[in-house]
Amino acid sequence: MDEKHHLEHKSANTDHKVKDMATKRDWQGNTKGHHGGGPKLAPRPKQNIVKNAYTPMFERLRDELDQHHDRRDRLGKASRDVTALSKKIIFSLQRVRKIEKDLPQAIQTEVDSRLSEIAKLLAVIAPEIQGINRYRYERSLSCLEELIEALTFCHYIKTQTLASLEQMRLAVEELARKGAVPEDEVMTGVEETAPQPEKTAEKEAPTVSITEDDYLYGVFDLTGEMMRFATTTAALSGGMASAADGDGDEPRTIVQDIQEIGSFIEMLPLRSGHRTTWEKKVEVMRQSIEKVEKLGYGWKVRGSERPAGWVPDLSPGDQGDLEE
Repeated sequence: MDEKHHLEHKSANTDHKVKDMATKRDWQGNTKGHHGGGPKLAPRPKQNIVKNAYTPMFERLRDELDQHHDRRDRLGKASRDVTALSKKIIFSLQRVRKIEKDLPQAIQTEVDSRLSEIAKLLAVIAPEIQGINRYRYERSLSCLEELIEALTFCHYIKTQTLASLEQMRLAVEELARKGAVPEDEVMTGVEETAPQPEKTAEKEAPTVSITEDDYLYGVFDLTGEMMRFATTTAALSGGMASAADGDGDEPRTIVQDIQEIGSFIEMLPLRSGHRTTWEKKVEVMRQSIEKVEKLGYGWKVRGSERPAGWVPDLSPGDQGDLEE
């Protein structure tokens, strides 16, 4: 009998523990909901928040922090879109087969269409990055490096020159202004002869400015695109990309152009606060320049022996001569 009573008591304790484990409780130990067969508790009365002289200050800080996170999310999304569009522009430009003033009509149409979309995105984020916010959200504006890469690559293909920092600043600012189309310019069905209200002086729309770092990092990436462009054009045209001068002299090739860009960057002092990024980009740039030099020297010395469509192995692991 004692053993039977002991087993029944043990079984009852086990059932009780199982019910306790199935019951959900809050941080104060009170039963939550109607789980585990327990009684459903009445909701706790809402407590009034005690306010004092410091409450408005903390509420203001809370609102500013919420605005900061929302703004950073918006800038991050727009930055990803601008980056994607800039890459598409670069992909389109890589289909160009020679350096000339006018791009093929199909490619020019693609570039203009994507620049129009980028302009709208820049106009949207422009009010968010005025003043100190331009540097506060610098990490969220990495798209500007990709945009500079696309614009400088397009400029090089047309003119065989490197666009300056001032030219890029004006180009990006103009894009942001084009994207901010006033409402009266998009209205339709308005007669030209209808009387128009007098326009008052309006404040100039905010624009997007680029920094020296945006420009330099964009030029770093430009050397990689120049290397790809040189490889493709060499395989298809049988020579290094260049623009004919028309005066009988031997034209300057892309080999000389990329060497000059590399020499310009090598002379610059290390940017403070960007040591790791700077060193990585310099290393990649040097690899791109070396590949173009090998390609150019190979065509100069052994070009007549290359079969049509021959493309050198320019993989990172290729450290030897181009001839196998």
